[in-house]
Amino acid sequence: CMHHSPLRRARPLVQAILAALVLSACGTGTASDGLADDTQTNPTAELANDPQTNPTAAFANAQTVDGTIFDAEPLTGRDTVAWFWAPWCTTCRAEAPDVARIAALYSDKVTTIGVAGRGKLPEMAQFVSDTGVGGFAQLADLDGSIWSAFGIYGQPAFAFINNDGTVEVFVGSLGKRSLTERFEQLINS
Repeated sequence: CMHHSPLRRARPLVQAILAALVLSACGTGTASDGLADDTQTNPTAELANDPQTNPTAAFANAQTVDGTIFDAEPLTGRDTVAWFWAPWCTTCRAEAPDVARIAALYSDKVTTIGVAGRGKLPEMAQFVSDTGVGGFAQLADLDGSIWSAFGIYGQPAFAFINNDGTVEVFVGSLGKRSLTERFEQLINS
């Protein structure tokens, strides 16, 4: 089971402050290991934890950055990591090679999906080409509906979707070591 921090029940003011900090940190271009664990469960994801609901439904019929329609059906009952990024985010760009390597390393046990937002399709496609993250599906969330479904308010962010349907959201950069640990936790929970 994933760790829950005190931010789980953060008030809206605290969430707004955190959002401002995350957004201001995005321009630093640094990614580090061992960041404090500020995993939170968001209300949307809690609703998705209902066995009657499929949290991966937010990905259904989404368009990929290369223009194809994404088939979310194979995600049902499978451990999945969604990585939320923006094409102009220097922190996202810095962590992209690690995300790509870890996604490839665990591809037999975990499906990784990139979810691009807050940008235009040509910039999203250029980001994928520049950073080498084309080895896994990259969705173009042009209307923000997928980000909204998971309560994502800043980038980079991750949604760890357990095969039982539970969802843990982490907003911020994880770094190579911490991201690897999260993949392991997801597999072993």
